[in-house]
Amino acid sequence: MATAPRASDDAALVSTLLRWFDRHERPLPWRSTTPWGVLVSEFMLQQTPVDRVLPVWQAWMDRWPTPADLAAAPTGDALRAWGRLGYPRRAQRLHLTARVIVDEHGGQVPSDAESLRALPGVGEYTAAAVQAFAFQRRAVVLDTNVRRVVARSVHGVAQPTAHLTAAERTRADALWPRTHQRSARWSAAVMEFGALVCTARAPACAECPVRATCRWTLAGQPAAPSPTRRQAEYTGSDRQARGRIMAVLRDSAGSVPPSAIEAAWPDAAQRDRALAALLDEGLVRRAPRGRFALPD
Repeated sequence: MATAPRASDDAALVSTLLRWFDRHERPLPWRSTTPWGVLVSEFMLQQTPVDRVLPVWQAWMDRWPTPADLAAAPTGDALRAWGRLGYPRRAQRLHLTARVIVDEHGGQVPSDAESLRALPGVGEYTAAAVQAFAFQRRAVVLDTNVRRVVARSVHGVAQPTAHLTAAERTRADALWPRTHQRSARWSAAVMEFGALVCTARAPACAECPVRATCRWTLAGQPAAPSPTRRQAEYTGSDRQARGRIMAVLRDSAGSVPPSAIEAAWPDAAQRDRALAALLDEGLVRRAPRGRFALPD
């Protein structure tokens, strides 16, 4: 995917998409909130569409507007509030992150990359996103949407590689504006463009403001190689079994008897496997009299 960078081409791409963003930016609530609100949104938006996150994020911020508010709550309350966003370990890690922020950072979300990456559940992408969107710092924010836009417009291929490469990161760093505020604005713009126009399956090329210079379009929009791996089916999976068990516990005000867990999933072996994993991960606890509950 490597191509020789041209500063003039990069500057034109950045300027064009920033102008597009000025006209088409969605008024998402986490774009005008506290660093904590940005961090919460980044946890929730991992593998989850914006429309599903919006009501949960708003309810979460109304209930726990600061890290200290969440840190003081039981883990089980966080898991209940997470609802059906999926991947409940994200809620567990966000709750733990709130406690670390209170204990180690005086209740304030840190702004430096090293401290952010040390938080539970915060990796390289989330740390960069928080730096850019919460603190207006220059950080190369590379999520799936951003990588796809860069792959097409700069590298001339339909999709980025399965895993972020050092060469891709180096090329992106050359593309990103050098000043803090413009860089942060660009990160939001290119992410929005990938979500709304340069989408994975049906890009709106007729509406694309950079179609005249997009290297993928100029190359005739060559198809991406067929994927060698397919995502596992959700229906009937251990993940679905885990979700059913978690739903039973979230909907209960207290502990539940084994019969409630048994009613959640018909396959006994798969149900036992899912329950054992949830117990091992600390997402479920054993309660008195053989019952089960969300963690305290």
